[in-house]
Amino acid sequence: MERQRVMKVLRYVVDRLVDLKVVGSENVQDATAYVVATSHISRLDTPFLMLSTHRQDIIAMVAREYQKAPFFGWFLNKLGVIWISRDGYDLEAFRDASVHLKRNWIVGIAPEGTRSKTRQLLQGKPGGALLAIRNQVQVMPSVVLGSTEVFQSLLRLKKAHVEVRFGKPFLLPQVHDERTTKDRLQQATDEIMCHIALLLPEERRGFYANHPRLLELQAEQNTP
Repeated sequence: MERQRVMKVLRYVVDRLVDLKVVGSENVQDATAYVVATSHISRLDTPFLMLSTHRQDIIAMVAREYQKAPFFGWFLNKLGVIWISRDGYDLEAFRDASVHLKRNWIVGIAPEGTRSKTRQLLQGKPGGALLAIRNQVQVMPSVVLGSTEVFQSLLRLKKAHVEVRFGKPFLLPQVHDERTTKDRLQQATDEIMCHIALLLPEERRGFYANHPRLLELQAEQNTP
C-alpha cells in the first residue's frame, strides 16, 4: 500500500511538472513477465520508466550505492526497488528478481551497470541477459530521453520534456552448453544492447554505434 501511495504522489507531481511522452506502450502486455533493459544517464530514469506503463507490477534493480543518497535512497526504498551490488554477481538480488518474474512482474535493469556521464551508451554487462535466459522471459529494450535536463527546465520555470521509448520484446536463445556459456552470454548481451541502441538517437549509441548486429537491426527495421 505504501508503494502505491508513493507512486500516486509521484504521478501527480510528474503530471504537473513534466511533459512525459511514451512511445511503444503497446508493447507492454498485461500479466506478462519482462526484463526491461534500459540505458542509464540519470537517477530519474527509474521513476520515469515506472510511470510509463499502466502496470503496477513493475520493480527496478538499482545499485546499492544509491541507498545512502540523500532523499533519493529513501524515495527508492519507498518504491520497493531491488538493491543490487555492482561488484560481481549478486545472487540475492537475482533470486529476488527471479521471484518477481515468476509472478509475471516486470523487472527493470540497466545492463551498463552504471550511469553514463557522457550520455553515450556504455558496454553492457551480462546480468540482464543471464536473468532473462535463466527465467525464460522476454527482454524489452527501453530508453529514457531528456531525464538529465529535468532540473534545468524546472529552474527556468518551464515544463520538462521527457520521452520513454519501449521496443518490441524478444526472447534470447537458451544456453545449454556450459563450455560456451561465456561466449553465448556475451552474444546475448550484445543483442540486448543493440536493441537499446536502436531506440537511441545516433549520437547517443556510443560503444555500439557501429556494431554489426545494430546494422542488421537497422536493415530489418527499414525493410518494408
